[in-house]
Amino acid sequence: MEGQTKAMMDDSGEITVLLVDDQDLIRTGMAMVLGAAPGLRLVGEASNGQEAVDRDQRLRPDVVVMDVRMPGLDGIEATRRIVAARPLARVLILTTFDLDEYAFGGLNAGASGFLLKDAPPSELVAAIRTVAAGEAIVSPRVTRSLLDLYRGTLPEGSEVRHASSPGQPPSVLSEREQEVLVLLAHGRTNGEIAAELFLAESTVKTHVGRVLAKLGLRDRVHAVIYGYEHGLV
Repeated sequence: MEGQTKAMMDDSGEITVLLVDDQDLIRTGMAMVLGAAPGLRLVGEASNGQEAVDRDQRLRPDVVVMDVRMPGLDGIEATRRIVAARPLARVLILTTFDLDEYAFGGLNAGASGFLLKDAPPSELVAAIRTVAAGEAIVSPRVTRSLLDLYRGTLPEGSEVRHASSPGQPPSVLSEREQEVLVLLAHGRTNGEIAAELFLAESTVKTHVGRVLAKLGLRDRVHAVIYGYEHGLV
């Protein structure tokens, strides 16, 4: 999530990935996708949560692509243990259903975001690169479900508008920070925000950090929720 440093790549400059899924066919398909993606290297696979924890400690990949529902130790608890042991570990949760509350729980366990399993290969590759760069990602299709799940978890004292009502960014933010908040609420990455506002990506990271701090938001995911609940999107 925001505030964590960029994941370190291996000596080859590639992003190393550990795939975790209890279905061999799914792992094989994802492995083929990663094998064809420049700059990504699959370093290991696991078929359950305990294997994931053990292999993460041994392989220390840049990104763990984690299934949720697996026999034995599930993906949520595996994520919690991985992040507890390696605070800078980047975990991308994969889920089958839009309303999979277990996948949402992965965010609380320390995951950097989640993606639906039926996302196109290009979206999976982009998501891995995004979380490896130290950013968070949430599939647009599950944003509404996130709102339902996290409703009421934002800082107390804030006026909540319906998402369909027009709203203005809070005045506590500078004009530039307000612009950044609106783009965050639309799910933009730091790179996309930098391009749209004609700023350096390092400057955007600074603005994002200030937005989260001033509004008392935990991470980019809560910035999205904040934007929807305050009519910014």
